[in-house]
Amino acid sequence: MYRYDEFDERFVRERVAQFASQVARRLDGSLSDDEFKPLRLKNGLYLQLHAYMLRVAVPYGTLNSRQLRQLAHIAEVYDKGYAHFTTRQNLQFNWPKLKDVPEILGLLADVEMHCIQTSGNCIRNVTADQFAGVAADEVEDPRPTAELIRQWSSLHPEFSWLPRKFKIAVTGAEHDRAAIKVHDIGLRVLRHGETGEIGYEVIVGGGLGRTPFIGKVIRDFLPRDELLAYLEAVMRVYNAEGRRDNKYKARVKILVHEIGTEEFKARVEAEYARLDGPSVNAPAQEVERIAAYFAPPAYETLPARSAVLEAARAADPEFDRFVRQNGFAHRQPGYIALTVSLKPIGGVPGDMSHDEMRAFADIAERYSFDELRVTHSQNLVLPHLRQDDLPAVYEALKAAGLHTPNAGLVTDIIACPGLDYCALATARSIPIAQEIATTFASPERQREVGPLQIKISGCINACGHHHVGHIGILGLEKSGKENYQITLGGDASQDAALGERLGPGIDGDQVPGAIEAIVATYMKERREGEEFIATVKRAGLEPFKQDFQRFVAGEAA
Repeated sequence: MYRYDEFDERFVRERVAQFASQVARRLDGSLSDDEFKPLRLKNGLYLQLHAYMLRVAVPYGTLNSRQLRQLAHIAEVYDKGYAHFTTRQNLQFNWPKLKDVPEILGLLADVEMHCIQTSGNCIRNVTADQFAGVAADEVEDPRPTAELIRQWSSLHPEFSWLPRKFKIAVTGAEHDRAAIKVHDIGLRVLRHGETGEIGYEVIVGGGLGRTPFIGKVIRDFLPRDELLAYLEAVMRVYNAEGRRDNKYKARVKILVHEIGTEEFKARVEAEYARLDGPSVNAPAQEVERIAAYFAPPAYETLPARSAVLEAARAADPEFDRFVRQNGFAHRQPGYIALTVSLKPIGGVPGDMSHDEMRAFADIAERYSFDELRVTHSQNLVLPHLRQDDLPAVYEALKAAGLHTPNAGLVTDIIACPGLDYCALATARSIPIAQEIATTFASPERQREVGPLQIKISGCINACGHHHVGHIGILGLEKSGKENYQITLGGDASQDAALGERLGPGIDGDQVPGAIEAIVATYMKERREGEEFIATVKRAGLEPFKQDFQRFVAGEAA
């Protein structure tokens, strides 16, 4: 993973000192709340429903044990003993006191972390596939590209005050695990079919929120060494022509939609032609310097199958279920990657206590080359485990309460903080997620249902990505009550699709039953071996709508 150089260190320390002065002036009344707001947002500090919230950047979701231990320390000393992992591979502290924030930022700087550009109308944290550098279907590790973009975009003088926030995601794999088609810019690393040259497919104009869109391809193949200049052209067109009169229509997706993909592409290409590419693109030696930080760890030469692991799985059905559900095939023989669920039945999705963080840091340091990843689904990943070590890793996770075998199943629910924390929310998300998970708590039931992504947002800003959930749940306020709309058929993968509403909104206490009714329709309609999303796409929404409407009417399906 990337290591700060002298510039990074000085840059972050200077920012901490600047903000410490600004906080002091806010506390003594020299700055009003309105004057302080743009300053705190530039440092990732929000004022939420009950308290301040500090959002910490985790670039492309990669952390080491030292960093996680520091986050645990901050959670224990300056928060309420836990932190929350988000769908943007970031981490949030929900209860810091304003007077403590400069000290927290200093502690983050001690371990090469910060909160810069985690809020505001700028280029946000660049995200990537959580299995980057591990997946067998990968053309190339996307993290060097993500790091290059991070360095280019950090305090970029031209793009620090955009019409609206801007999000970039990168994947290097055939199967999209980074949701690149619902980002402002999505990049897919690919190999040119004729020349074998490495480059990028460039997708622009995706996004969720109030007006969701699937992104459009504007370059089928962009050579690797032209990346930054082409991104600069995209950003210049957006910065110049994106709407600033209406924040609800200010995202690049609206510009692409209003002028059309071909016209947007033409304007980008014209701007690109005017740029001096060599002055914008990174020199080859700098690209190589960054890439060197992401070299594979010192793997051992091991057999592809582990007799130790197979014996342990045969002896313990619970362990076998855990490996089957949470394991991910590694490109290196004898190794395995492991998703560690932060969704215990009845727990708060994405939350992790300081004790759990410390235990997990110890496991990553001992068994995973001191590396861990944050996922878009609010879970964590141990990317480099020897198969022989997996029984010991499982026991350590079990001792910490981190052994839930539900990655990708119906109880692995994405949920935004909702009305329990967020000042923008119009309904609760966390209790709904907890109730659904409890409804499907039985391991046998989860296994029978199979892969199923449920995503919940507590308002139309869609921080829970409900539009691309196989089942999406959107909480709104209606006539003074919380009301939930159910959508079906969303997909954040390479086959990206937006879900469609099943019918009228329902009360919160009806949601778990509605999900049961939807699952029952799936069980009735599916063909042998067919997963939930495949059944929805094949059978269409009509049978689900009919059964959902019977449920709302109180009739038996």
